[in-house]
Amino acid sequence: MVQASQRTTVRGPTFIRLLARLTDVGVTQSNPSLSDRLSHWLDWTQAIALSTALDGRPSAPAADGHAFGSAEEDECARMRSALADAICNDAELAALKQQEARQGGDNVAVDYTPFRQRYLAMQRRMQTATGHLRGRLRDMLAGKSPDMARLAEVDAVMERALSPREQTLLASVPTVLGDHFERLRQADAQRADNAASAWLDVFCRDMQSVLLAELDVRFQPVEGLLAALRTR
Repeated sequence: MVQASQRTTVRGPTFIRLLARLTDVGVTQSNPSLSDRLSHWLDWTQAIALSTALDGRPSAPAADGHAFGSAEEDECARMRSALADAICNDAELAALKQQEARQGGDNVAVDYTPFRQRYLAMQRRMQTATGHLRGRLRDMLAGKSPDMARLAEVDAVMERALSPREQTLLASVPTVLGDHFERLRQADAQRADNAASAWLDVFCRDMQSVLLAELDVRFQPVEGLLAALRTR
């Protein structure tokens, strides 16, 4: 009796677990410490900038800084809700799925390219929104107290240092989804009762789930700044 191969159970954020589930490749579990990871992610100039932000004298808060209040917190919640709604109720994705399903029914190969472009468009929208919110909240934090100003400076250094790596990694997600798209398409083509709409429904749901999980990841720095601003 042939034993089915067992894939490693991936632990971690929903985003990582979803991507692991959509791939055919087993993921090796590793638990390096944060300091070990940062040693590979930061070059020496970034490490010096981070050390200076952590150990340097805190800047005096700006006297004319905008005070944090419920309006700012409501704006963050509204923006996150709007992005989630745009993902879950994407009219362009729905129209694209219907168009490709019709073509598939006419024995025309369904093309992944427009789905990739749609994912990239949503990534740009999320990046723009979270970048704006993060900068605005950081300015408010810097005007709260010397210690909070130091925290804001640390966040700014970390954003400059890690954003290029983050964007490179996130840019690979459409490729992972493309492989998943192709596996679903090929599996459906081998069925006698294949219908393009069935597997496209599965793919679009998976794509939306990954986008929602990526939204959570992109909002983590914003949530951290909000938590700091709530302190009294």
